[in-house]
Amino acid sequence: MSQRVRVAITGIGMVTPIGNTTAATWDALRAGKSGAGPITIFDASGFSTRIGAEVKGFDFENAIADRKLLKIASRSHRFALNAAEQAFADAGIRPTAADAERWGFVVGAGMMGVSFEELSSVHRHAAADGEFHPDELLSPDYPADPIAFCRSQTNTGLALLTKNFGIRGYATAVHTACSSGGQAIGTALKVMRRGNVDAMLAGGFDSMLNPIGLSGFCLLGALSTDNDTPERASRPFDGTRNGFVLGEGAAFLVLEKWDAARARGAKIYAELAGDGNSLSCYRITDTPPDGDGPIQAIRQSLADARLKPEDIDYVNAHGTSTMMNDRSECVALGAVMGDHLPNVAVSSTKSCMGHLIAAAGAVEAAVCALAIRDGIAPVNANYTTPDPQCSNVNLVTGQSRPMRIRAALSNSLGFGGSNSSLTFRHPDLVEEGR
Repeated sequence: MSQRVRVAITGIGMVTPIGNTTAATWDALRAGKSGAGPITIFDASGFSTRIGAEVKGFDFENAIADRKLLKIASRSHRFALNAAEQAFADAGIRPTAADAERWGFVVGAGMMGVSFEELSSVHRHAAADGEFHPDELLSPDYPADPIAFCRSQTNTGLALLTKNFGIRGYATAVHTACSSGGQAIGTALKVMRRGNVDAMLAGGFDSMLNPIGLSGFCLLGALSTDNDTPERASRPFDGTRNGFVLGEGAAFLVLEKWDAARARGAKIYAELAGDGNSLSCYRITDTPPDGDGPIQAIRQSLADARLKPEDIDYVNAHGTSTMMNDRSECVALGAVMGDHLPNVAVSSTKSCMGHLIAAAGAVEAAVCALAIRDGIAPVNANYTTPDPQCSNVNLVTGQSRPMRIRAALSNSLGFGGSNSSLTFRHPDLVEEGR
């Protein structure tokens, strides 16, 4: 077996609907605490879904020290800046002027960087005849906001983060809907193995909790309408599930070359061992019933990690709580894991924090690293009614499950058919040369 660069996860930062720090999020997740509730950040009374998983109690005005960057940063950018700062502080290392070009950065960027108010300003300034005329934009009297335009760009978060932390090496933004965060971390792994950089910041951020984001998912029929019981609305793999709960947040990992991390005495959560991705090309909103795209991604990830299905102890499933997605993922897991599947603990942490869209894969990658560190498979909350078509998976129900986790998978299956699967290994196995 040829030698290659091994990648260690040495820092984690999280801002989620169940906690504004990694520790708070992990504690709430292990306890099965729900972050869902009535939407408060705008008037959702006219929508069929009026619930979401909001980040709560976050200090938006002091997310970072640089006031100029805060002026440009959107709601989700501030989550990202704060989560990244947490990750660097946790790792005890960050870019310096001397090594900034050897640091890289890959981010899963959110879908809606501009607020509803900014987009709707065109309508507020429409002509008296009730129609908008494009030539109004050229008038010196038109109240245009160039900052709002800049804030709306997909790569703005990437720019703000690289500027704030002084990263000068490889940098890119990934936007593949719900698989963005997972594919960003997988891209970071490949970049490090190629030798382009020595260390990386990788993760994702998003907030589609605004009238445009909510209306789009309502029109698709993707969201739960259990408005009276929001804490139970997200119930992945449950036979009564009726859609996901829209959430928001950010998570980032600090990645280092294994030998360098060991040499400086860094704590190592887990090895980022494998990456796989595919495109299902089935439907814009659904994964294929036969699990084809996810199967490819999972098999690629295991092969990349040089592991076999029987090495996996835990899967953090994409598990959105939609009928089609959950069933397709169960088919895929059965196809890949075979007879070993009953021995694999499976849970979807979206049951507690909702679906964070572009941030989901990054948050769930962080959860896998924490699960390996503490030997705990987090609970698949709100599960009460079995779905016969999901009966093949060994769900973690009732409460979180203490267990040794040698290796874990994190799946992210995005709109449009983009699929990501990441593999993580326990540090002890790497040290033992296994």
